[in-house]
Amino acid sequence: MESIVVFCGSSVGNDPEIANCAYELGGIFAKEDITLVYGAAKIGVMGRLAQGALDHKGEVIGVIPDFLKLKEVFHTGLSKLIITENMHQRKLKMHELSDGIITLPGGYGTLEELFEMTTWAQLGLHQKPIGLLNINGFYDELLAMLRTMVNKGFLKQEYYDILLVDNSIDGLLDKMKNYQPLPLPIWIKKDQL
Repeated sequence: MESIVVFCGSSVGNDPEIANCAYELGGIFAKEDITLVYGAAKIGVMGRLAQGALDHKGEVIGVIPDFLKLKEVFHTGLSKLIITENMHQRKLKMHELSDGIITLPGGYGTLEELFEMTTWAQLGLHQKPIGLLNINGFYDELLAMLRTMVNKGFLKQEYYDILLVDNSIDGLLDKMKNYQPLPLPIWIKKDQL
């Protein structure tokens, strides 16, 4: 993968291991020549992620809607900053720029981004690997809820399996590199992706 979009919090949270892991992930991207695409903030988990890549001479592309430039305190040292008109354009641009998706801990916005990407995959709109880095069990309860959705018949097992989950960076990246996407639904043609 040449580029990966990472969704994560603009807050740092209260578990220092999350911010440390984000910084480490950014450094690994730089060492493996993977371009980081993210939400452009210099604060929170986002800021640690970007700084990890930049400190190791990696390429970092930030995408932010104009109205969030002040609120999220955008990073001024990025390789490239793309400003969009709104949140929808932001997610679309991040998706267009990436070969894969990783989600780190975050809040409502992070979950919304994760679920939009998984929904698009479920509908056959993309075939990119989607990873969830479950740092210190942050997403254990969410994964339990997804299992409930499968058990209650609201989510097919194959769509549950779209989400690649690991507790370690190396484990997750390995799963993403070896990901075999689901066949495209009959109503989607390859040239429509």
